[in-house]
Amino acid sequence: MAKRAVFLDRDGVLNEDAGYVSRAEDVVWLPGAKEIVAELTRAGLAVFVVTNQSGVARGMYTEEDVRNLHDWMQEELAQAGGRIDEFFYCPHLTHAAVPEYDVDCVCRKPRPGMIIRALGKHRIERDDAVLFGDSERDVAAAERAGIAGYLFTGGNIGDFIRQVLKEKKWL
Repeated sequence: MAKRAVFLDRDGVLNEDAGYVSRAEDVVWLPGAKEIVAELTRAGLAVFVVTNQSGVARGMYTEEDVRNLHDWMQEELAQAGGRIDEFFYCPHLTHAAVPEYDVDCVCRKPRPGMIIRALGKHRIERDDAVLFGDSERDVAAAERAGIAGYLFTGGNIGDFIRQVLKEKKWL
């Protein structure tokens, strides 16, 4: 069987989108987030995070801060029995306050760069991948990458993902 993958946006899907979350103490996990990542891990699915992090380009925090937060999130998820196979993030923004990040790149959602990179790197077929996001730009990035995208509008993220993946017969 081909390897299947679930792509997750970060802010608004795993944790509350409180605007430019960059520190562990600012993370509020969404209901069902840790549990569904653990369930996906147990089911043998690859789990990736694809997240725009324009706070770097705005000078609000650094790429090191983003990586440190992702390391912390990985530890928290491991305690619940889950794991993220890889975190992908885009620190770029056109007209950025930090000149080195003033880039109109293919990674920034709604562009599909992060998803396409993950698919290639991990040898995942497009039919074997889905994305869950909380904005239209997430779903647009999925569609542009040639994978199914699902818009999460609130509630328990675990219940939402579980319902979709049961309908697909992945869980």
